[in-house]
Amino acid sequence: MGKTLLQVENLRTYFHTFRGVVKAVDGISFSLDEGQVLGIVGESGSGKSVTSFSVLKLVESPGVVESDHIYFQGEDIGAKSEKEMMKIRGKDISMVFQDPMTSLNPLYTIEKQITEMLDLHQRGMTKKQKRERCVELLRMVGIPNPESRLKSYPHQFSGGMRQRVIIAIALAADPKLIIADEPTTALDVTIQAQILKLMERLVREQDASLILITHDLAVVSQMADRILVMYCGKIVESGSRDDIIHRSAHPYTAGLLRSIPRMGEEQRRLDSIPGMVPSMLDLPQGCCFAPRCKYCRELCRVKMPEDHQTAEGHTVCCHYPLVGGEAE
Repeated sequence: MGKTLLQVENLRTYFHTFRGVVKAVDGISFSLDEGQVLGIVGESGSGKSVTSFSVLKLVESPGVVESDHIYFQGEDIGAKSEKEMMKIRGKDISMVFQDPMTSLNPLYTIEKQITEMLDLHQRGMTKKQKRERCVELLRMVGIPNPESRLKSYPHQFSGGMRQRVIIAIALAADPKLIIADEPTTALDVTIQAQILKLMERLVREQDASLILITHDLAVVSQMADRILVMYCGKIVESGSRDDIIHRSAHPYTAGLLRSIPRMGEEQRRLDSIPGMVPSMLDLPQGCCFAPRCKYCRELCRVKMPEDHQTAEGHTVCCHYPLVGGEAE
């Protein structure tokens, strides 16, 4: 891996509502190296997407984003103005949004929507060069007959093809960092695999870094170099892919892993984590996962655990981390 590309320090994103303060992201820190793939995993409501929106300063009122620092290529983008961020979004940091149905404008052709990105960040290109770049991008993402499909509208593409177009738009300005927020949502399993393989190949070819946000640990286990597991706005475990998949130390991570079906195993009922993610307006005292944890003890119900290392580069936020799949 190369030098550090993104360094997030103590990121906090709070939504001030009439019912109270929602701490969607509550003091998380992480880093991403050049050429690295980082997976962020957790159930819906854990703060994964808000984390990515916060890095790009896309959180709107009543959300308030604060951090000690958000360094990108050595610059503190957390201190930049909206006008300065507009020059970074799309050019240096691109985002692949999770719903291809709503991410594309139904009134514009595919060529028009890709060209918009080039107009913003590649202003020295001629009209002919822009068209050639559009064809090149569609060919890169595996869309057949790209010259003829440029004049097509989003409704003339399948869900998988629309997602490929969104990826093409994200790659248009050769960004150094791509953030993919649930890029396979609403796609069938076969298309999901194709999209993920495509993204992995393109990221390597473009020499870019990737943050892959998903609820599926099986997905990131195939692609990510490092994995963050989030729950109720906090990082509960972080480490290398092998640390998280083979040496998970947090009961929540272990529960997510047990819920993944495995080929070749004798048919059995899949394990599930009991209960529901608590309301962010009414979080339990102590560890937020305590009400759902089968290893919960009295200390867990009254005191919030702190981060500590179980091995080099492997951090867990738990009073009683697992060893060999069981609590100490």
